[in-house]
Amino acid sequence: MMSQTMTKPGAGAARARLSAAEVAAYNGRGYHFPLRAYDEAQTAELRAQLAATEKLCGGKLGVRQNSRPHLLFPWLDAMVRDARILDAVEDVLGPDILCWGSGFFMKGAGDGAFVSWHQDATYWGLSSPDVTTAWVAFTPSVPESGCMRVIPGTHRGQLAHADTFADKNLLSRGQEIAVAVDEQRAVDVVLQPGEFSLHHVLIVHGSEPNRASWPRIGFAIRYVRTDVRQIAGERDSALLVRGVDRFQNFDHDIPPQADLHPDAVAYHAEVLDRQTKILYRGAAKPGKIGATPNAA
Repeated sequence: MMSQTMTKPGAGAARARLSAAEVAAYNGRGYHFPLRAYDEAQTAELRAQLAATEKLCGGKLGVRQNSRPHLLFPWLDAMVRDARILDAVEDVLGPDILCWGSGFFMKGAGDGAFVSWHQDATYWGLSSPDVTTAWVAFTPSVPESGCMRVIPGTHRGQLAHADTFADKNLLSRGQEIAVAVDEQRAVDVVLQPGEFSLHHVLIVHGSEPNRASWPRIGFAIRYVRTDVRQIAGERDSALLVRGVDRFQNFDHDIPPQADLHPDAVAYHAEVLDRQTKILYRGAAKPGKIGATPNAA
């Protein structure tokens, strides 16, 4: 079993709190970066944990394993609960927080994979935009390696999207905004290993292929306020990571006892089957998550 010493909540690096001015900037622009969660040694251990996890999964995380992997691996469960991340999330969402989802966005050195311009909220079925993503860099995320890019101030409303199902698109449906995006306004979200950004669920964002000699690896954690509801199908689930849940709009997820514990694997499969119905409602194809269980 892999070591769990790395990501104990609140350990190590100073907590990342936002000033009132930074919260106002986040609300105005739809994003904020950089924030520091882990120092160099801690980030190296995170990468080692990921490498061990990939080995355990036969060489790399399967597509389904990479959807809410915090329900399969205790070190990722600890990471989504980490105070160094949650303190900043609390500054924009408030004290009561659920983790609704997570997953790695990986591009190998010289990889042609990309993320089209999109808004996260499009197919998630959540009742309000009180949702933020903490995107944690495991390796340098810079323009050369295909860092995330955002269009400031585009989080004011939902735009129309179209599905492409493009093979090289890292998104579940290859979804992209169906109107022109002014790329001249784009801001590169440059992050060094151990840093993270916050972005609003409606901000227009994407990323280009990795042209660097190193892999670009980031872990995206989706946080929602407890008053948010799932309105696109059957009852959803989420993990309570801070505060109290007075609304009970989500079933509370069950943390894993050990890496790929049989109970966790069975529960994760049940959660993903429900999530797949939500994410692919109305889609012409089953998409990456729904295509084949644990497809690479």
